[in-house]
Amino acid sequence: MNPLNLEMVCEYVNQNIVDFHERRKKSLEELKLDKLLTKNPYLFKAKNIKTAGELISGLLEAFLSSSEEKLFGDFLEGLAIFTAEMTCAGHKSSAPGMDLEFINRGIHYIVSVKSGPSWGNSSQQNKLEQDFKNAVIRVKQSKRGVNVQPVLGICYGKTKTGYLRGYLKVVGQNFWYLISEDTHLYTDIIEPIGYKAKEHNEAFLEVKSNATNRFTKQFIDRFCAETGAINWTKLIEFNSGNFDFDQFLP
Repeated sequence: MNPLNLEMVCEYVNQNIVDFHERRKKSLEELKLDKLLTKNPYLFKAKNIKTAGELISGLLEAFLSSSEEKLFGDFLEGLAIFTAEMTCAGHKSSAPGMDLEFINRGIHYIVSVKSGPSWGNSSQQNKLEQDFKNAVIRVKQSKRGVNVQPVLGICYGKTKTGYLRGYLKVVGQNFWYLISEDTHLYTDIIEPIGYKAKEHNEAFLEVKSNATNRFTKQFIDRFCAETGAINWTKLIEFNSGNFDFDQFLP
């Protein structure tokens, strides 16, 4: 494995973290109220939400929590591939469900990168297991006699390294070591990830504030009574009204 050039890693992070922040703003700018209202309305009623502003803020936080995890996961995946390209001539995998392939110490690694430990339900995990099996077969058919190791690489967390469903699960510090053989990389990347964070977040908060005001006005116009109270029945009908079961009755 080639030595890690930390300056190049930091430069990559500085350049690409900007894209994360831009995509974050764009996701809000392109968001429509109808999509926002697909979130669970019963939960917000149970929390005794009384005002349109409270409801919209809660819906936006729920939306951002899931979308930002996906966006930042894309960033971390790219960083992992860039690191492996530099240290061991790694490349983005063309195999379905896989993100990265590289060879080190005579082992052909096939890696699926996830940003965090809570990445999928049982059906998604079953699919990943099958994707690993297919990827291993593909490599062994093209490179007979090669030692292939499928890896689920998770960018943060403290789970111990171990075999699971036929693949190796590598988490946190161990994952970053796998692609760099540097035990400090997982902490070294934290500073550049914060590159101009204050500036980017101030710009994002302005977009978020505008979105909150925009959606609050639209929501009041569509789902509030003349008294100003939220019409929960109308909101639930919009979110979940789809009765057609009578067509399936005997």
